[in-house]
Amino acid sequence: MATPKGFARAIIVITTVTAAVMELIDTSIVNVALSDMSGSLGVNIEDISWVITSYAIANVIIIPLTGFLAEYFGRKNYYIVSMIIFTAASYMCGQSSSLVEIIIWRFIQGVGGGALLSTSQAILFDAFEPKDRPIASGLFGMGIVLGPTLGPTLGGYIIDHASWPLIFMINIPIGIIATFLSFTFISKKEGEGKKKKDIKIDYTGILLLMVGIGCLQYVLERGEAEDWFSSNVIQITSVLAFIGMAGFIWYELKIKNPAVNLRVLGNRNLAFTTIFTFVVGVGLFTSVFVFPVLAQRTLGFTAYETGLTLLAPTLITVLMMPIIGKLMSKGVSPIPFVVVGFLLFAGYSWMSAGVSPDVGKWDFFVPLALRAVGISMVQLPLINQAVAGLQPKDYASGIALNNMIRQLGGAFGIALANNYIAHQYAQHRIDLVTKVTGESQMFLERSNTITQGIIARSGDVAGASTKALATINNIVDRQAYYLSYLDTFRLITIFFILVIPLVGFLRVKKKSKQEVAAAMKAAADSH
Repeated sequence: MATPKGFARAIIVITTVTAAVMELIDTSIVNVALSDMSGSLGVNIEDISWVITSYAIANVIIIPLTGFLAEYFGRKNYYIVSMIIFTAASYMCGQSSSLVEIIIWRFIQGVGGGALLSTSQAILFDAFEPKDRPIASGLFGMGIVLGPTLGPTLGGYIIDHASWPLIFMINIPIGIIATFLSFTFISKKEGEGKKKKDIKIDYTGILLLMVGIGCLQYVLERGEAEDWFSSNVIQITSVLAFIGMAGFIWYELKIKNPAVNLRVLGNRNLAFTTIFTFVVGVGLFTSVFVFPVLAQRTLGFTAYETGLTLLAPTLITVLMMPIIGKLMSKGVSPIPFVVVGFLLFAGYSWMSAGVSPDVGKWDFFVPLALRAVGISMVQLPLINQAVAGLQPKDYASGIALNNMIRQLGGAFGIALANNYIAHQYAQHRIDLVTKVTGESQMFLERSNTITQGIIARSGDVAGASTKALATINNIVDRQAYYLSYLDTFRLITIFFILVIPLVGFLRVKKKSKQEVAAAMKAAADSH
């Protein structure tokens, strides 16, 4: 297959990066619209959060299967159909008038979106010569980081100026144009004409993966909302997750042509890299989850202001990714990048844990800039380490597993953060309430000041005391949540610090430029 040049390559770059960013935006854009959606559809906030859960479950199931599906249906066909599915499901999400309806369409959107992300990267890499693929890796890396950050910003702007269906409808013109450009400019991959009958489908492995990973993702996403194992649903899905994953591992190790090759985890380098990748998933997803909630619930930021606060320092990644890609292509050891990246991420978490309640929007720039640089320094090096020591034929399998582990790390991180925040909030509230008593001089003075203020504003003498107590209760609530979010940032710091000594178990295998290019290509094919 000839490498495209000039205008054709530019169109492919724009199309694939835009499609990937569009999918990644949809992983986070909904977060800031949950309140509006719950009110519009007449459900509570816990129920509407299913629009996030269903999308995440579909994504995590599709990711490890994308390579097989692209081979079976043909990569170009699979890409275009996935884009059509994503675009059509986006329209149906915007038109949904009930909770069940939007959950179903979000799941379908996640099926199409998971494929978009994976296949976009593979197509982008094929548009470059092997020696130039680090450039492609840098371009795509920028999209991977910017997409989730743009989501809250764009979502906040839409919620402030329009209504929630627009967060889905904006995908439609982009999807239509991207589909047309893909059909016109993207060539079929060499070997796509392979007959389907020559490809054996591992139906059992795929079914076990869907049950195991799907149920595990459900438990991690919904555990806190369902009060964990006090819920029959969580108990049942936990059992199904265990049976599905255990059966999947046993069956995939047993058969000759598995849907996902688990045997590559016998490589020490890959096994330890998955630990780092899991922690990166915990840090990336948890920080994106905790910071917006802290900013909006306790610091008083609007959704749009929160998005802008995240976006500005993240733009540093636009400069960093191509530089890291270039250095990696020249054979620079990835291990120092990983260590420094983890230390920077730990520094971001520790600095965030020390913010004061009256902090301004731009006071977060430095810690969020550390986070951006840290992300840049661990993404590509971990891809490199995932395949160090593997045979080229096993690259795709190794990186597919690595990417799946990152998604699960993110789900685990959010579940951990939710549970930890709830626990710490309860503890901090008890500690604060013990100091707010009728015998406390400070409490009496504050209560009297608020009471007099209410009387002066409303003239309601009879109800002023009750309203003053309610106001103090809200202040205590806000402070308890504020302290629990800071505790969560400290917990993230501990995760990153504890894992750094495991770097000693990694080994660096000097790769030729051709091997580096092959590894990056495998990352694209199996992301």
